[in-house]
Amino acid sequence: MAQSAQTVLPRWRGFNLLEMFTTQSNGDFQDEDFRWMADWGFNFARIPACYTLWIEGDDVFQLHEPMLEKVDRVVQLGRDHDIHVSLNFHRAPGYSVNRERAEPFDLWHDSEALEAFIFHWTTFAKRYRGIPSSALSFDLVNEPPAPSAEGMTRADHEQVVRATVAAIGEVDPDRLIIADGLTYGRLTMPELADLGIAQSCRAYEPMGVSHYKAAWVDGLDWPEPVWPGGWHYGEHWGREELEQLYAPWIALAEQGIGVHCGEGGAFNQTPHAVVLAWLRDVLEILTPQGIGYALWNFRGPFGILDSGREDVDYEDWHGHQLDRTLLELLQAF
Repeated sequence: MAQSAQTVLPRWRGFNLLEMFTTQSNGDFQDEDFRWMADWGFNFARIPACYTLWIEGDDVFQLHEPMLEKVDRVVQLGRDHDIHVSLNFHRAPGYSVNRERAEPFDLWHDSEALEAFIFHWTTFAKRYRGIPSSALSFDLVNEPPAPSAEGMTRADHEQVVRATVAAIGEVDPDRLIIADGLTYGRLTMPELADLGIAQSCRAYEPMGVSHYKAAWVDGLDWPEPVWPGGWHYGEHWGREELEQLYAPWIALAEQGIGVHCGEGGAFNQTPHAVVLAWLRDVLEILTPQGIGYALWNFRGPFGILDSGREDVDYEDWHGHQLDRTLLELLQAF
C-alpha cells in the first residue's frame, strides 16, 4: 500500500462546535458533546470563534475575562476526553466571512487591525503555553477571501500570516499553527511552505450539493441536487472533479506540509442519499492521503445530531435526533 501524502498531522476526524461562532453566542460548550465524540471514535474539535465575545464593548484591546475562561473550559474539555481542540478565529479583528457585523477596520490593510489580531493570538499563546500541540492548535483566521488586486492580495495575506506566526512563535515556539486556504478555504498557499505551519482545505464543492437552498449563499434557486452530476455554478461535478479539486492539496502534503480538511458537509435541504454518496467520494479521496476532516457541524443543519432533515429516520439519542447513517459513514473513514 502506498504511503499517505500527509504525514505531518494526525489524521484528525471530528466536528466543528459552534458555541462561540457568532457575536451572540454564549460559549457554553457541552461536556456530553466531547464524551459522545470520543465514544464514537473521533479525536478532533474545531472551535470557530468570534473575537468580540471576549472583549469589553468595542475596545479590541480590553479583554473580558469571563469569556476567556469559557475558552479555557473548551480547551480543558478536549484534554479531558483526548480530543484535539483547534481554536479558530471565525471572526478576527478586521475580517470575517460572516456578514452579521461590519468590522471597523481591515485585517489585510490596516495596521491597527493587524496589531489587534496579533494581540489576541499572543494572548492565547501566553494563556496556553505549556499545553502540547498534540492537544491544541491555533487556526488563524477562517476562510480568507479570494485574492484580488482590488481587495486582499496574496501578498497582503502572507504579510498577516507571517507577522502573526512570528509573534506567536516568540511566546510559544512549539505551538501548532494552521492557515485556512485562500478563496474561502479552496486554494493552497505554497508561498507559506517555509513557515512550518499546516494548511486547511474545505469539503463544500460542488456548492449545489453542499449549500442547496441555503439563503446565505443564494442557494434558493439552484437545481435539485444529484450525485454524481452535482451543480457548481453551471458546471456539473462528479468524482473526477473532486479529485482535481484536491490534487493541489495532496501535492502540498507531499512536500511535507500538514493538511487537514477543517470544514465540510451539506445543508439539510439536500436529499440525504445525495449527501451520503457525495461525502463518501470526498472521504474516499482524502482518507488514503492521510487527510482528516471536521464536519460542519456536530449539532445542527449540517450535523449528525438535530439536523432537521425531513428524509432521515432519526434515532433518539438522549433527547437528541441522531442521524445514525451519517455517523456510521464518518466512522467508516
